[in-house]
Amino acid sequence: MQTKKILLAGETFALTQVAAAGVTATSSAQYANGALPFLAALEGSGIAVEQLPGERCSGEFPTSLEALASYHAVILSDVSALSLLLTPQAREGRTSVDRLELLERYVAGGGSLMMAGGYTSFQGMFGTAAFHDTALVDCLPVTCLAQPDGVEAPAGLRPVVTHAHPITSGLPDQWPPILGLNRTILRATPDTTLLASVTHRGRTLPLLAVRDYGKGRSLAFTTDIGPHWMSREFLESDIYRALMQNIARWLMRDL
Repeated sequence: MQTKKILLAGETFALTQVAAAGVTATSSAQYANGALPFLAALEGSGIAVEQLPGERCSGEFPTSLEALASYHAVILSDVSALSLLLTPQAREGRTSVDRLELLERYVAGGGSLMMAGGYTSFQGMFGTAAFHDTALVDCLPVTCLAQPDGVEAPAGLRPVVTHAHPITSGLPDQWPPILGLNRTILRATPDTTLLASVTHRGRTLPLLAVRDYGKGRSLAFTTDIGPHWMSREFLESDIYRALMQNIARWLMRDL
């Protein structure tokens, strides 16, 4: 039996810092993978995840429907639109494939797509994720703002389940806090369902939403799948593991 496989694009970071002592300065760098909690949550689930680090997406993300078809689902997490649009050919000034249009066609034809939140997801903390008004957003259950959309909430925002669904089955109605998310607008279409939300400054913001699009499925999870917006309390709870597995199974059409 063929193993069901997810392509996870993004969630890697190169961190640099400079320490100054008087007139002497030294620098250091380290590499971080924010997807480790997500990957651990799917261990033993029978779902294989192939991670393509963000810095390799420009050169290695699939450029054809045939290549995408080898994956049962694609997850974009903390990887900007530019990282997908700038193919090696485009960098050389030659025409190439629009991979955001390609992903929309992949979903319409029966694939599954998830976008998870982060500083470079949706429109992004500083507007640099830049998915607003792209073909990819056409298939999502939410639309992106035209301006920076990041919300930092160090005091915590409490997610509340708003709709019964296979993804939320067996989970409590309230979850541990998140520490931030991307502000988005839920689509007002019959094929879109809001599953969980948070309240920020008196406004209800989508946290988890799903959509049937063409022959495929899409999902928006507007907070991190790892730290820092995903609080340690949430990451270390049984809810996190169950939620991530349910999301993956729904994308795989096992729910």
